[in-house]
Amino acid sequence: MGRLSRRKFLEDSLLAAAAAACAGSPLPLAASSRRLGPNERLRVGVVGVRGQGRVHVGRYAGFPDVEVAAICDPDPNVITDAMNSVEKKTGRKPEHYLDLRRMLEDKSLDVVSIAAPNHWHVLASLWAIQAGKDVYVEKPLGHNVWEQRKLVEASRKHDKLVQMGNYTRSLGSHRTAIEYLRSGKLGKVTLARGLCYNRRGSIGKKPDGSPPPGVNYDLWLGPAPERPFNPNRFHYNWHWNFDFGGGEIANNGIYYLDTARWGIGKDEHPKKAVSIGGRLAWDDDGNTPNTQVGILDYGDVRIVIEIRGLETKPYRDVANGNVFHCEKGYLAVGNRGTAAFDPEGKVIEKFAGSGDHFRNFVDAVKSRKRAMLTSEVLEGHLSTTLCHLPNISHRLGTPQPLSEVVPGDDAAAEAVERMKAHLNDNGLDPGKTLVQAGKPLVFDGAAERFVDDSAADALLRRDYRKPYVVPDSV
Repeated sequence: MGRLSRRKFLEDSLLAAAAAACAGSPLPLAASSRRLGPNERLRVGVVGVRGQGRVHVGRYAGFPDVEVAAICDPDPNVITDAMNSVEKKTGRKPEHYLDLRRMLEDKSLDVVSIAAPNHWHVLASLWAIQAGKDVYVEKPLGHNVWEQRKLVEASRKHDKLVQMGNYTRSLGSHRTAIEYLRSGKLGKVTLARGLCYNRRGSIGKKPDGSPPPGVNYDLWLGPAPERPFNPNRFHYNWHWNFDFGGGEIANNGIYYLDTARWGIGKDEHPKKAVSIGGRLAWDDDGNTPNTQVGILDYGDVRIVIEIRGLETKPYRDVANGNVFHCEKGYLAVGNRGTAAFDPEGKVIEKFAGSGDHFRNFVDAVKSRKRAMLTSEVLEGHLSTTLCHLPNISHRLGTPQPLSEVVPGDDAAAEAVERMKAHLNDNGLDPGKTLVQAGKPLVFDGAAERFVDDSAADALLRRDYRKPYVVPDSV
């Protein structure tokens, strides 16, 4: 079955499943029937404004046809900058809500833009869709594979547009480079490599305590398990705890996994996955890897993602980006430039160009054309799953000295050898440094389940804390 027919089969199956599902909503909200005229202003509510949410606020406030009408954050201590920036740019101060459910009661809102922690991405998006809103949600799409599929179903069932916030899909440099790669000018892609080299120090260890004054910690936890408040499980450092985030592979690695899948033209899940790595050098409150190699095998081509939080040199001048190894050379897509090279490393062609992911979303919403979205929800689901599979392998693995890890194939062997050199460069002995040798996993992409592996299947979804439950029927 070709790529286009596979995509159509997946979409048709999805529509059938959504139609069969009975309607249900955790919120007693009526869907909005508001439809924008071509010259009307889009009213947006932004969820989560401590970090990336401030980017959302700034971009929307700069569009003449968009109004930042509301801001939602369970921490009132972080809203001042966002509120003031909107008022300064537009002369209007948005409403502030602690509870997303109250914000969604505003039927005049057209769009909800979500920059909350990962564990809130899908539930906030579902509630917004069920309240009649289109959604922009930050990367990664969700906290687990199962809930992401529910979001795809809800988008189709309620005919609402959902864009994942991996902005690189809208960059002209990336779009022209991937078009060049898929034209075959470099021959067949033999390996797609993602590189995420972000130097990060230890987060240390901190005692449990009380939330900052004014914070509604129950709302912040939402669907995640009940946990005592701890600063290392709160603002930003939640990324390094599996209850809330997925580590660096889901934080920034998602960009390069998405570009890798885009470049090799795969509109399905990989057949196999394995992870090698760990939280190396630091003894702190984090439990996600800061050093990780994930190998995702489609049968005819593989993706290798490398996560490094310790000091490291770029690979072929790419520190954060991709290298596509091809029969007739390679393509480097990264923060230091994007270019195609011949086998000797000589530049064949350079690629440049900017883009605006938020503008793409706004234009698609106003036109009601799902196909305009550069990172539509199904694309987000397929790419974010590439983060979850290595993490599941990691969590089910066993600790071993890196020098004793037996790679399963040539791609894994090369990655392990480079990881050994990386550890040596940072003063860590591969013979004494324990890493998690991940469990090799076989994935049934059509069923979105593992083959004969109940332990791995259990990590495809989570137990949701009531009343913050992602429902079976959306």
